[in-house]
Amino acid sequence: MAATVAILIVPVTLQVISRYTALIPSWIWTEELSRFLFIWMIMLGAMIGVREGSHFVVDVLPDLPPRPNAFLQIVTNLLVLVFALVFIWWGIEFVRFGWDQLSELAELPMPWIFLAWPLAGATWVLFLGESFIDSWRVLRA
Repeated sequence: MAATVAILIVPVTLQVISRYTALIPSWIWTEELSRFLFIWMIMLGAMIGVREGSHFVVDVLPDLPPRPNAFLQIVTNLLVLVFALVFIWWGIEFVRFGWDQLSELAELPMPWIFLAWPLAGATWVLFLGESFIDSWRVLRA
């Protein structure tokens, strides 16, 4: 995650400098590269957020006892699992769609960009599985 942010700084800085000064030429590929890095940064952040249980959490109810909280966690994780499966299914279709495509300016293979969606969905399923196990143990205790 930190690496994508650090790398993202380079093309965005080049864009800003080239736009307002004549120090460097105006490269158009920097916009495309920054967009692709931003996509990966968002997906990696979503993966980390699901792993830590902070991405799709909204505190609506007050603090509940452990068992009702575990039940509520299972219900919300089931809803997130639906989104994860959608990301996997349509993400695979997205990768297939871009299999023989190159990006217009930087000529990067598009499957490497589109792979972020099914990979995010797969990691969400994995991390949600861990959360289901933890919640199930609390319910059984």
